[in-house]
Amino acid sequence: MTQRASTPAPAAADEGERIAKRIARAGVCSRRDAEKLIADGRVKVDGVVLTSPALDVKPHQVVLIDDQPLPATEPTRLWRYHKPAGLVTTHRDPEGRPTVFQHLPPELPRVLSVGRLDLTSEGLLLLTNDGELARRLELPKTGWVRRYKVRIHGLVNQAMLDRLAEGVTIDGISYGSIIAELEQVKGTNAWATFALKEGKNREIRRVVEYLGCRVTRLLRLAYGPFQLGLLARGAVEEVPAKVLRDQLGKSFTFAEPPAEPVRPVAKPGGKPPGKAGGRPNAKMANPSLTPPSGPRPARSAATPQSAPKATGRSRATTSATPGPVGPSSPSPRSQRPSSGPGGGGAKRRPPRS
Repeated sequence: MTQRASTPAPAAADEGERIAKRIARAGVCSRRDAEKLIADGRVKVDGVVLTSPALDVKPHQVVLIDDQPLPATEPTRLWRYHKPAGLVTTHRDPEGRPTVFQHLPPELPRVLSVGRLDLTSEGLLLLTNDGELARRLELPKTGWVRRYKVRIHGLVNQAMLDRLAEGVTIDGISYGSIIAELEQVKGTNAWATFALKEGKNREIRRVVEYLGCRVTRLLRLAYGPFQLGLLARGAVEEVPAKVLRDQLGKSFTFAEPPAEPVRPVAKPGGKPPGKAGGRPNAKMANPSLTPPSGPRPARSAATPQSAPKATGRSRATTSATPGPVGPSSPSPRSQRPSSGPGGGGAKRRPPRS
């Protein structure tokens, strides 16, 4: 007969870690989901079924979930993933829609997403094998700015977007400050960049509807210091351990990534992933930390210091994927003089006599 303990006595804080945290660090699920597993009576510690997460466990104690041993805690890892539109950010979808995790390379370990992108949104999605890291990066108190490129249908101007800087309340839900910059307007379509520090469910779409317009495309460019950069649609690339230590400190033990990035996998339609066309990019040594192009919101004391600015010039990419995600500017090459000092053009020979 299985012994049950409804309120196990917690150990001293310096003798272990919370059971939900340990489960999350093993990459099984988030801390919140771990607490639900405990409430459902699916977690045992040394043969005792738990019904409360108020327990600290020591490294030598045996933890079982559904009578299966908890995987050993591995060094923390983080990946950048270019999510295509048409995938839901969940492990199982009750409606049977394709999920992000069904389209990841098979060599990846079990991972969790840091936050979510909805079905029709695309761009940067961070993945990690550490549920505790995912939870920490999702919290607004990190101060990390999330940046998006947004295509808006409807009549919009900068004055309307400026109203979002003070925050708005829609149907009883309060949305914090959003810094939005209008980039280009063509008739009833416009491109803008949005920057916010807390991403509630469908937040950008809701505030744009509040302005009387509609979002027709949404691409996440950055999540804190981590950038979409040149990552191809559907591709996954691990963030180096040194970068993680620099950005996240020493609270986690980070693993060094393999020398070669994880290859892309097929897109939802079965076609191989191509390069993402038309998104802001720059040629640099570490695209995962390059700031996105386009206007940046004014920096405040609460805004974290971003990585150094890009020094390379933007390059348009050619692919079979949908068209540009935003307005494009003329290539620096096309602006060069055809000849003359520093112009880069071929010198004309004098006529023969």
